[in-house]
Amino acid sequence: MLKFSSYPHFVLSISMASKIEATLVSTPSDAPTIFDQIINKEIPSTVVYEDDKVLAFRDIAPQAPTHILIIPKVRDGLTGLSKAEERHCEILGRLLHTAKLVAKQEGLDDGFRIVINDGLDGGQTVFHIHLHLIGGRQMGWPPF
Repeated sequence: MLKFSSYPHFVLSISMASKIEATLVSTPSDAPTIFDQIINKEIPSTVVYEDDKVLAFRDIAPQAPTHILIIPKVRDGLTGLSKAEERHCEILGRLLHTAKLVAKQEGLDDGFRIVINDGLDGGQTVFHIHLHLIGGRQMGWPPF
């Protein structure tokens, strides 16, 4: 059984934590996620980039000096990378291009890392595809 404590990057009130825990332990689906609430401005975020297709905002528990999440505004069944179909090629490219734009905007001229967690074993906690743009420090390898 998954425990909410397995997801340390969520630091919220107990009542909010309970709601999110219920979402996290559910089967990945097209049900609304916390990212849908951020897109709809129902939950506050620190937006660093937005256009008609993509939203980028700061992670609430950064793993580096710069840690930004980049998400499509419409999931279209794209809950994770393993669910990608040919029809998703345009938005996947848009997400990567946005990462490049945001990295430049953030001054990550010396490099950065892009991470896509996929599925429970891959560490995915929100089933709405998203990229982690991480930088501002030397990254190690392997990443775990």
